Amino acid sequence: MKYALNLKSDFESNLLFWITRFMRYKLTTLSNHQVNDKNTILNAINELNTMQDMNIAHLERICKNARKAGLIGINTYTTPLIKLYAYLKQLPIQKMEEIDEEILNDFLSVETSSLAIASKKNYRIALIGFFGYIDKQNETNGTSYVYNITLKINALQGKSGQKLPAFLNEKELESFLSAIDNAKLSPKIASRNKLIIKLIVYTGIRVSEALNLHLKDILPSQDCYLLQIRGKGNKPRVVMIRRFHIDTLLQSWLTQRSSLSPQYDLLFCNSKGEALTQSYIYQNVEKILLEAGIRKEKNGAHMLRHSFATLLYQKKHDLIMVQEALGHANLNTSRIYTHFDKERLREVASIMDTITP
Repeated sequence: MKYALNLKSDFESNLLFWITRFMRYKLTTLSNHQVNDKNTILNAINELNTMQDMNIAHLERICKNARKAGLIGINTYTTPLIKLYAYLKQLPIQKMEEIDEEILNDFLSVETSSLAIASKKNYRIALIGFFGYIDKQNETNGTSYVYNITLKINALQGKSGQKLPAFLNEKELESFLSAIDNAKLSPKIASRNKLIIKLIVYTGIRVSEALNLHLKDILPSQDCYLLQIRGKGNKPRVVMIRRFHIDTLLQSWLTQRSSLSPQYDLLFCNSKGEALTQSYIYQNVEKILLEAGIRKEKNGAHMLRHSFATLLYQKKHDLIMVQEALGHANLNTSRIYTHFDKERLREVASIMDTITP
């Protein structure tokens, strides 16, 4: 169904109307293979359909609930558009047609100045998607207004290449693992939280992949456990972990888990049986890193994945092995870990040893 570009009586209401319509569209088109609570998504769609007494805080709450239900990609669009709403309503704009690429570039320069290149690109993707949606969905008296916003995403790539990720070296990994074992956590959550973090450390899986594991996805295999992982794009892969690394924690957690009535048969859940959030795991990793006296540029849980991949390449010098273990679709994504191979760099440095001045 098409709508007039300025359907409402004032600019702020029109902007909120279009953001709401766009977010409803994203709820129905984003990849939903990680969604565990379909009813929450359906309720969110229904709420956005009715549009009664909608305000930006209400919209943000709906999108946040959808993300908690497993629609991870919704946050890529929610955050930039909520910030855009706050920015544009402060300007002396009367009609939707007054928004142009110059205004959007001003917004981006203000809101993304301190963000990483990947985040800046996500902001542009969100804005391009939003105004592209309006281009197709608005119509007044048989004609449509076309923004044709481009924002030059490719210009963000720069010439410096991909930024090297933070990682833990072997000594730091030993300190971190020791800190996990010694972490003082409530008995109700200790085995669960330590188990999740160790799974990430020892296999390199993503936090989202760990939290989306189901009970049936962990299988004993001689002295190991096999984990059936659903990665990005719902791509399946299998990783393995030695049983002695996690067996005590796993059995302790499974005993506790049986009394919680976990929803959707998830391996990990909170005290209400609901799915855990990624931010919760990040907070726990941050706490343990600080207890271990480790401070990096990015002290998050994703650094543990980088640490696993770096150590794997340094030990095996097999890029295909890294690609398969991490579930990278493209081998070039895995190449970044070759930059941390000191022996390889030493060979390069020694090439001039035979040249004497």
